[in-house]
Amino acid sequence: MNYHFLPTIRVRKGLYGNAVLTHFPMRPVKADKLPRLAGKPQLEPRGGLWVAIEADKTEIQFINTHLGLKLKERRVQAEALVGSGWLSHPDCRKPTILCGDFNALPSSRICRGFRTLLLDAQVELANHRPKKTLFGRFPFARIDHVFVDPAIEVIGIEVPNTELTRVASDHLPLIVEVRTTKPL
Repeated sequence: MNYHFLPTIRVRKGLYGNAVLTHFPMRPVKADKLPRLAGKPQLEPRGGLWVAIEADKTEIQFINTHLGLKLKERRVQAEALVGSGWLSHPDCRKPTILCGDFNALPSSRICRGFRTLLLDAQVELANHRPKKTLFGRFPFARIDHVFVDPAIEVIGIEVPNTELTRVASDHLPLIVEVRTTKPL
């Protein structure tokens, strides 16, 4: 697979951050840290990774992120992602996908802000009841999200809940199958 990685912190001898993996050709567009709260240097640095993926002659703008744990921190990070440096940038043309761990429930101001530009993939799939992803053994919250624009059709969603997925992370994986509906 092809991949791009944005490290945000070093843990022991390894790096931690955001990655995008795909078997399709892709090129990096932007990899940058997201804003932090002033006077709070102890908060974990967060980032966003934007790649352009070439799939079936369609270029998809794909942004992966992981927002902070504090509400004020998430708000400034979400505002940055919606702003002119990311989703509202002229190069961020449809079709667009934004995904990651938002540390925010669907009803939150954070998610409502993203839904001013994009659609919640788990809500868009017909006859699908949105699935929770946090904590793996007994999931109780939906804080991992995939947002898509109307040029993307959601055709499948899976949240595997197996012994392996429960050991791999404190979140269950959210797998969203999509296809583009509008040619460029």
